[in-house]
Amino acid sequence: MKLLMVLLLLFWSANVLAGPSVKVLALFPDKAMLEIDGQRKVLAAGATGPGGVRLISADSRVAVVEIDGRREELQLGSSVSASYQRVERREIRILKDPRGGYFVDGLINGQPVRFLVDTGATSVAMSERHAASLGIPHRVEGRRVDVGTASGVAGAHAVVLKSMSIAGLRVNNVGAVVIDGDSPSEVLLGMNVLTRFEMDQRENLLILRTKF
Repeated sequence: MKLLMVLLLLFWSANVLAGPSVKVLALFPDKAMLEIDGQRKVLAAGATGPGGVRLISADSRVAVVEIDGRREELQLGSSVSASYQRVERREIRILKDPRGGYFVDGLINGQPVRFLVDTGATSVAMSERHAASLGIPHRVEGRRVDVGTASGVAGAHAVVLKSMSIAGLRVNNVGAVVIDGDSPSEVLLGMNVLTRFEMDQRENLLILRTKF
C-alpha cells in the first residue's frame, strides 16, 4: 500500500501597527524640536522621545529620525507617520509524494478536489470525468478549443470556474479547460493560478507563498 505524504502548513501574519506621527518644528546642530503625536520635545542626537522616536542626527537642514526601526530624513516643517499595515502573507507547504508529484487539497465550486501541481500546464485542466463529478456543464457553457497535451493536440472546452480554493486560499472566476476523454488522471493546478504565488522548491518540499 502506497503511503501518500502531503504536508500543508498555513502561516497567517496580519498585524496592524500604529506608530507615532512626527513633525519637525525647529532644527539646531545635533538637536531638533519635534512634535510627536502632538507633544513638543527637544531631542539631542542619540536621544529617544515619546513613542520610541529617536533622533539620529540633526543640522540646520535636516533631521534624521528613527521610528519603529525605520529611518526618515525630515526637513523643517515636514512630517511623517509610522502608521502602516503589514501585508498578509500565507504559505502552503507540500511534500513530494512517493510518485514524485506535489498534491494539494482544495475545492472547485465548493466540491473537494485533489490538485496535482503542474508548472507545465497553462491553466487548470481536468478530464470530462472530473467535470461530471464536479457538476461542470462544460459542453453547454464551455467554448470549444484545442489544447496541447503530452499525447498531442486534444479537443477541450474552455470554462470559467466560479470559485476555487487551495488549502483555504480562495480565488474566483478561474479559467480552466475540460479535456475530452479520461485524461488527465488528476486535476492539474496550472500556471494561471500558480503565478499568483511565489514558488520555492527545496529538495522534496514545494512552498507556495502568496504575493500579497
